[in-house]
Amino acid sequence: MKILKLSVFLLLLLPAVVLAQDDLLNELENEVSSEKEAVSAVFKGVKIINFESTKLIGKNQLYFVIAHRFGSLKDGVDNFFGLDDASVRIQFIYAPSEWLNLGASRSGFNQTFDLSAKYSLLQQKKDGFPFNVVGYHLINVNTNLDKDLFPQLTFTDRLGYAHQLLLSRKFNNWLSLEVAPTYFHDNTVLEDGQDNSQYVLGFGGRFKLTKRFALLADYGYHLNRVDNSDFNNAMALGIEIETGGHVFQLHVSNSQAIYENGFLGQARGDFADGSVFLGFNISRAFSLKKKQR
Repeated sequence: MKILKLSVFLLLLLPAVVLAQDDLLNELENEVSSEKEAVSAVFKGVKIINFESTKLIGKNQLYFVIAHRFGSLKDGVDNFFGLDDASVRIQFIYAPSEWLNLGASRSGFNQTFDLSAKYSLLQQKKDGFPFNVVGYHLINVNTNLDKDLFPQLTFTDRLGYAHQLLLSRKFNNWLSLEVAPTYFHDNTVLEDGQDNSQYVLGFGGRFKLTKRFALLADYGYHLNRVDNSDFNNAMALGIEIETGGHVFQLHVSNSQAIYENGFLGQARGDFADGSVFLGFNISRAFSLKKKQR
C-alpha cells in the first residue's frame, strides 16, 4: 500500500512541461490542439461525470456549466424522490490560451467556493504519442463550517486542495478511457482518525453509441480511507447527449457533492442499497474572440 501511495504521489509531481465555432457541436469535434495530427474528440465534456476529463475548451472560449444533484432516490416520496433536497454547482471556465483553462465555481454542498486551473501537457497523436496528459489543480473554501462547533476556526481551516494528473487515450471512434491519480487535502476533516492528506486513483470512460449519444462512467478508489468510515468510493454512471448548443449529461452517482474534495472524500451513497443521487451536467459555450470587420 505504501508503494502504491508513493507511486501516485510521484505521478502528481511530474514536471509540468506545457506544449505548445459558432456551433458547439462543431467545436467539440475539434479537440484543443495546435497540431493537425492530434487525435480529436477524446471526450466531449470537460467532465466525464464527477472526474475532470482531458478536454480543454478553445482559446477565448467561455463555458457556463451547471451541475445538479438531487437528493437520494432511496428516500422515495419523503423527499419526492430527491427533488426536495438538491445541490447545485455553477461554474465559469475561461481559456486565455490553447493550453490553459481557468475556472471559478460555487457549490451548494457545504456552501463551497473554488478556483481551478487545467492545462495540457502532452497530446495523443495519430501514429505518435499514445496519450493525452493534463494537469488539474483546485483550491476550495468550505464556508459551511460552524464556529459554534469549532470555536478556534480560522479561514485557513476552511481550505481544501486537489491535484490531479489526467491521462487518457482514445482507442477508436467509440471508446475513450482515462486514469486520474489524485491527491487532495482538507485542512479540516470530519472523521476521527482520517488523514488530512488523502489519495485516490480515478478511472473513467466514454463509449460512443451514435453521433450524439454516449455512455459514461467514472470511479475513484480511495487509497487511505480510515477504517469503518461512513463514506464510500465515488462512483457514477450516465449518458451524454450532444445538441447544437449544449453537451448534456444525465447520470446517477453515490455522491451529492460535485467538487473534487467533496465527491472523493464524502460520498455517502451506495449503489447496492439504492441510496444514489440523480443528476445532470450541462454546458454552454460562448466565444469572446472579437470578430474582424
